[in-house]
Amino acid sequence: MAVDLLDRTAVGDALRHVAPAIVYHCAGAAHVGRAWDRTAATLASNVRGTQFLLEAVAAQPRRATVLVPSSAMVYRPADHPLVEDDELVPKNPYGVTKLATELLAARLSADGVDVRIVRPFNHVGPRQAASFVTADFARQIVEIERGRRHPEILVGNLEARRELIDVRDTVRAYEMVVERGVPGRPYNVASGVARTIRELLDGLIARARVSVTVRVDPQRFQPNDSPVLVGSPERIQTELGWRPDIPFEQTLDDVLNYWRSEGP
Repeated sequence: MAVDLLDRTAVGDALRHVAPAIVYHCAGAAHVGRAWDRTAATLASNVRGTQFLLEAVAAQPRRATVLVPSSAMVYRPADHPLVEDDELVPKNPYGVTKLATELLAARLSADGVDVRIVRPFNHVGPRQAASFVTADFARQIVEIERGRRHPEILVGNLEARRELIDVRDTVRAYEMVVERGVPGRPYNVASGVARTIRELLDGLIARARVSVTVRVDPQRFQPNDSPVLVGSPERIQTELGWRPDIPFEQTLDDVLNYWRSEGP
């Protein structure tokens, strides 16, 4: 069913019609950089959309378990692996909206709704939109391979260090938190390993079928970009036994092959 999360009545009607046992709430604005220019829309989608969904779940005779994905962006930036008890001070509009969704989840949890909270760090994989860095690099490489662009990749800040977890491992973490996690208790979905964006780019270029060059584009830098964002996986590993299984090299292969399969 296609439902506008900002239509409170439609959300309630959909929940009554489907009567789900579990809701994975993955709808919303997900792009950190765009939130600077689209702050009002990001706030509306992420905060009001979550509010209407949780209210609709609370109104059901048989309440579903709801997984609310927050974000690593809720933390105050630090140069060490972040733990769930670290200070929550977002430094961008996207992180503010995600912290607000956690507060909404906590309020509904206090009212008896079974809400599970995850704080995913950067995840990548096939079918990710080209507005995200890994997919963007892969798409540019494939366009060069097909002769559709000059053999030059445009890049932003290559020195930023990020977790790069395969999305399929992230989804598996979500399932485990729903199955065995503690309601209202946040779980980092993190590996504890951060890679530079340069390392990501070099890995993709090494797999390219043509020679390419790299050019830094200042317009691709994000405001207030954190130099490092890495999380501690201790809680989710200790309590639930989750660890990422898919090697980084496989993720790079799969992302490139996805873009090679797209179109003629």
